[in-house]
Amino acid sequence: MLNRVLEPEVMDTEVEAVDYDQMDHGQVNRRFVEDFLAALTTGDPSCKRDGHVFDAGTGTAQIPIELMRQGFAGTVTASDLAESMLVVARRNVESTQLSESISLVLRDCKQLPEPDATYDAVMSNSIVHHIPEPRRVLAELWRVLKPGGLLFVRDLVRPRTMESLENLVSTYAGDANEHQQRMFRESLHAALTVEEVREHLQEMGIEPDAVQLTSDRHWTICCHK
Repeated sequence: MLNRVLEPEVMDTEVEAVDYDQMDHGQVNRRFVEDFLAALTTGDPSCKRDGHVFDAGTGTAQIPIELMRQGFAGTVTASDLAESMLVVARRNVESTQLSESISLVLRDCKQLPEPDATYDAVMSNSIVHHIPEPRRVLAELWRVLKPGGLLFVRDLVRPRTMESLENLVSTYAGDANEHQQRMFRESLHAALTVEEVREHLQEMGIEPDAVQLTSDRHWTICCHK
C-alpha cells in the first residue's frame, strides 16, 4: 500500500484555480449530483429537494451549478478556503445567473462558524484528501447537519501501488496539461483508503459501512443523521 503523501491544504493561486476549473469534471460532477439527489430523497422523508445545502470545498462552484441545472429548488452555501477559487467561482455563478441560489463564502471547514444543526444537507467533493487530519472536517460537517439530514461526501481513494496510480492518471488526465496531471497525481497520493475513512467514522459514532467504494477512484460517505 502506498503511504499517504500530503499536498497543500489550499490551492490558492490563480494558475491552480484556472487550471482546475478548465479540467474536464463534467461527467464526475453530473454523477455526483445525480447520486446526491437520489440519496436526498430516500431515507428520512424530511430531506427535500428545496432545502438549504452546505457545500464544503466548492472549488469553482461547478457542483452547486450542476445541482441547480438538475432541478434542485433550494439554496446552497458554497464554501472554500482559497480566495482564488472563489474568484473563479463567483464568475461561474454570475455567468449562469444563479447568484440568488448559490452563496459563496470563505470558510475553514475544520472550524465552521455556523451553529449546530444549521443545514438540511451537507455535501462535499474532494476536500478530504487536502486535510492533514480529515476527521476534523468530517466532524464539523456532521455537527452543522440537522437531525435527519443527509451527509454526502465523495473523494478520491489512494491506490495501492504506483502502477495503479499512474494508470489512473493516464486514464482520466491523459489529455490534460502537465500541471493538471501533476495536481491529479498528487491528489491521488494524498487521498485516503476506504479503511482509513471507516476508522474516522467509527470514532465519530457513525456506522463504518456508511462509506463505500463507488468507482475505481472514489469512495463515498452517504448517511442520514
